[in-house]
Amino acid sequence: MSDASEKKIEYATDYKPLHDGPLKLARGHRIQYETVQGCDVLLYPEGVVQLSESAAMILRTVDGQKTATDIATALMAQFPEAGDISGDVKSFLEVAHARGWIA
Repeated sequence: MSDASEKKIEYATDYKPLHDGPLKLARGHRIQYETVQGCDVLLYPEGVVQLSESAAMILRTVDGQKTATDIATALMAQFPEAGDISGDVKSFLEVAHARGWIA
């Protein structure tokens, strides 16, 4: 390849963009409140992730029926003082999807 624009980028993981359909927690993943840690955590077969309050709120809205847009809309209705958070919500869902937390 002589032209830099033709260079193929290889990633360490197989990235799959967030789809437009309903989102659900990935198989084997669940959210629960951990009293000892004082926060919600995402439990999955390979480990545990401490969640911020906003991350837990977004993931608890993932129910297998709502799309990313539905989730953002629901959270904006619940927290109108936060303004337009749809970009932030969708960005978080992109990361959660890329990490395999949601499907």
